[in-house]
Amino acid sequence: MVSASSRHSSIILFSHSNSIYSHLVRIVMQEKNVTFDLVEVDLDCTNKQLLDCNPYGEVPTLVDRDLVIYNPVIILEYLDERYPHPPLMPVYPISRAETRLMLYRIAQDWYSLAEKITANPKDTKSVRDLKETLISSSDAIRNTEFFMGDEFSIFDCYVAPLLWRLPMLNVNLTGPSSKLWQKYMNTLFNRESFRSSLTSDEINQRALVESAKK
Repeated sequence: MVSASSRHSSIILFSHSNSIYSHLVRIVMQEKNVTFDLVEVDLDCTNKQLLDCNPYGEVPTLVDRDLVIYNPVIILEYLDERYPHPPLMPVYPISRAETRLMLYRIAQDWYSLAEKITANPKDTKSVRDLKETLISSSDAIRNTEFFMGDEFSIFDCYVAPLLWRLPMLNVNLTGPSSKLWQKYMNTLFNRESFRSSLTSDEINQRALVESAKK
C-alpha cells in the first residue's frame, strides 16, 4: 500500500484517492518499481505546492526534478519511456497508435460514465450504461489472462482503477460474463503492483461499501 511518508525521491506525485487517473498513474509507477514521494491533495482546499507546479491545480501531477507533467496520458507515456522495463506500451508505431485509440475509447466510454456516477450517485442511467458497456466488452478477457492479451499491459493499468471502484459506483455485473470479469479482477487485484498502488482511503472505501451490502 502506498504511503506518503514511506518514500524519498526526486519524483513527486500529487494524487487523490477519488481520482481514477491518479490511481492509474500509481499502478504504472508501482509496476515499474519507480520510487516516488506521494502527496495526497485535498481537492476542496487550495494547495499552494500543487499550484506552483500546475496552474490548473489538477491531479495527477508528476514532478521529476525540473519537469512537470499534468496530463495523465502524457505521464503514462513518459513513465513508459523513461522506465522501459517492464514495457507497457507496444514498440511499433502502428501498434502504439492502435493502443492509444483503445485507451481513448476506454476513457470516453468507461471513465466518463464513472465520473458522471461519482458526481451524481442517483444517475441510474449511467450506472446501467457502464454495466452494459463492461458486459459487452467481455470478449477482451474471454480467452486471455489479461485485457486483450496474455501479457500485463497498459490496458490492465487503465481498467484496474475503474474495476476496483465498481462497488462504490453501484455497478453489479451479472450474467454469463460476470464470472469472466470476476476472474480477471481477482488476477488484477492480487498483483503486487496493484496492491502496492492502493491508498488506505481506497481500501477503506471499498471495504465499507462491500460490508454495507452484506
